[in-house]
Amino acid sequence: MGLSLQAARHPLASPAEQLRVLGNGHTRGSVRPFEDTLADSGIGPLTAGRIEVFQVNVGKLCNQTCKHCHVDAGPDRSDEMMSRETFDLCLNAIRRIGRPTVDITGGAPELNPNFRWFVEQVRSLGCHVIDRCNLTVLTIAAQRGLAEFLARRQVEIIASLPYFLQSRTDAQRGAGVFEKSIKALRLLNTRGYGIPGSGLNLNLVYNPTGAFLPPDQGEIESDFRRELRKRHGIEFTSLFTLANMPISRYLEFLVRSGNYRRYMELLVNAYNPEAASRVMCRSMISVGWDGRLFDCDFNQMLDLEVGFGAPRHISDFNRDRLAFRRIVTAQHCYGCTAGSGSSCGGATA
Repeated sequence: MGLSLQAARHPLASPAEQLRVLGNGHTRGSVRPFEDTLADSGIGPLTAGRIEVFQVNVGKLCNQTCKHCHVDAGPDRSDEMMSRETFDLCLNAIRRIGRPTVDITGGAPELNPNFRWFVEQVRSLGCHVIDRCNLTVLTIAAQRGLAEFLARRQVEIIASLPYFLQSRTDAQRGAGVFEKSIKALRLLNTRGYGIPGSGLNLNLVYNPTGAFLPPDQGEIESDFRRELRKRHGIEFTSLFTLANMPISRYLEFLVRSGNYRRYMELLVNAYNPEAASRVMCRSMISVGWDGRLFDCDFNQMLDLEVGFGAPRHISDFNRDRLAFRRIVTAQHCYGCTAGSGSSCGGATA
């Protein structure tokens, strides 16, 4: 195949090397440039139209090291954590926007020492808050009371659970993760999360474990609901399906397993103009742990900052210039536009 990833952290490629690998696909003639595909469908270049979601990556520290993590998060990333000063700049930006949904992610976002303070500040501004939780963080002794804290502040939880069977979950996320995740889900259920009428949304996220697209979102949600209820007595609100993005650990997996080109061709052949017109970057801004601004969380992991003259740091935040910016795209964007589409809120088409 002629493509390789050189060692960086763990054995992973740097963002620049990932972009080189992604670019090789179309220079060798097998994967068409994403911008050309957009243009042919009458959509490109992509532009934003509003900021409805203010996404904040508060750090890359995590208590897990998942095989397909696009953030390359783990226990060794404690030096990449959002500071209180940057949190304050985020709050100033949120006030200027109005009342966006504030989507807090990581790493395990709860491990940032300012996480609970930030949630309280954002809720005091009247914003809806989403916590992207890996579930097992709720079982850490140092996080005792976290479920109660989130419930009292009516924080929506979006939790990753690769599958409703232990073998497939542990294969992707590590031995013992499934058992801890079930324990955390039960804890959340006892606090009202996922229970109809409680107002506490508990959404699960499914992504494939191999080099293929996710199944129909409605069908697999029914499977998860039936099996989790029957096997463990667990309830949840909705299930979101996400396509695996060809970046970071998943890109490494594709290259090492010989599936890179086949997967990219799968994404290209499944390109859906309807999904492309609804991509999440058109209504959101993503803030990195260091305050840099990005069109989405995936661009953030490739160091693709907002471009075309838009302010690039939260200290220079300008609502109007960012709300109507042109969006930076690359080959990985096929992941959000294939099939039924893929976003932080699941399928889009």
